[in-house]
Amino acid sequence: MLNKLLFKHIDNTQLVVFRVCFGLLCFLESFGAILTGWVKRTLVEPKFTFSFIGFEWLQPLSGNGMYVYYVVMSISAIGIMLGYKYRYSMLAFTILWTGTYLMQKSSYNNHYYLLVLISAIMVVMPAHKALSLDAKFNPNLRQNTMPNWCRLTFIIQLFIVYTYASLAKLYPDWLDGTTMKMLMSGKKNYPLIGALLQEKWLQSILSYGGILFDGLIVPLLLFKPTRKWAFIISIGFHMFNSIVFQIGIFPYLALAFYLFFFPPKTIQKLFLKKRTFYELEEVKTPKRHRLWVAVFAIYFIVQIGLPLRHHFIEDNVLWTEEGHRLSWRMMLRVKHGRATYTVEDKETGAKQIINLDHYLTKKQQRGVTTKPDVIWQFAQRLKADFKAKGQDVAVYVNCKVSVNGRFMRKLIKSDVDIASLPWNPVNHSDWILPSKID
Repeated sequence: MLNKLLFKHIDNTQLVVFRVCFGLLCFLESFGAILTGWVKRTLVEPKFTFSFIGFEWLQPLSGNGMYVYYVVMSISAIGIMLGYKYRYSMLAFTILWTGTYLMQKSSYNNHYYLLVLISAIMVVMPAHKALSLDAKFNPNLRQNTMPNWCRLTFIIQLFIVYTYASLAKLYPDWLDGTTMKMLMSGKKNYPLIGALLQEKWLQSILSYGGILFDGLIVPLLLFKPTRKWAFIISIGFHMFNSIVFQIGIFPYLALAFYLFFFPPKTIQKLFLKKRTFYELEEVKTPKRHRLWVAVFAIYFIVQIGLPLRHHFIEDNVLWTEEGHRLSWRMMLRVKHGRATYTVEDKETGAKQIINLDHYLTKKQQRGVTTKPDVIWQFAQRLKADFKAKGQDVAVYVNCKVSVNGRFMRKLIKSDVDIASLPWNPVNHSDWILPSKID
């Protein structure tokens, strides 16, 4: 039964059309990052970046290196779109995108993480077997089928993303409209729609509509009688997000995923009318099918488990940020903070208040005043910088944070030398003060 579900061969029109869309979107994301100045602001202008902890060695290339990096990534995306040297193009893009994701957290985005996962998945997909230059130059490669696990992988991944996004919204600040009000307050100057976005009734619709959309969209797309209407609603939902939240390619990538929810014959008739449709749906079990099943199961067990980890860590994730990343907790809170970093020479006792402008961009400063892991990383950076000057220092941080408009409260213990502490990636860090958030 499982072998039939995973290894039944179906028409591959969905996958090859998705590959073209995916490659185009990856190109727009990569080259657009250069044109919009994102690469300059995030990777070129900063003196250093806050990478994921454990990847401190992964820093942006100097000079014009990151522009070259993104040009290479753009070229790889074109290779994906055209299906030229597909495996190499896809692998190159995956490595480069994952690198730029891990080397900086100032522009952390769940959608960037999703792109890491989808890119890695696409490396092993037979997405170049048709509608590609590879198939044109090598007719022996041409094939009009794919195993059903290719389609299922995207559906299950999308179900996990949306389900966790919906469940994460079931907390008081979202349900009473506080979070949406704060998110929309920064949009009041938008032409035409700015004033409308401040209306409480619309904010309530957006809050509860977001929960319902995320929680129901995948089941509604899978159910034939509701599929068309769910798709129409999705177009409106994602276009709204694109205009209001300006979150890059994700709304369009989400719509591209919907290719896998419609019957392959429907996609073939829409995009490749002249192509012969494969109707047999023959089961072709590969020699190492048990290994494939194990990899498939392990991957999704990890995907289901990672977003749950914050439930096993003390205190509220909105405050501590512990377990926030890689968990599909999208646009759930608004945080503001102030922090003073004081460096104390352990030998002389002399103290110095750090001017953040000397070290960090404005965007980076938002991280070192609100996020405990970034505060810890900056303390380590300061300690290393002063050590290079021959000074052994302690780093104390007086930080106050407001979550979703609450009164500012102390985030961490100001009498603790943060730079002397190891990072705890699994358990709660006791130098983070209690949140008192329900």
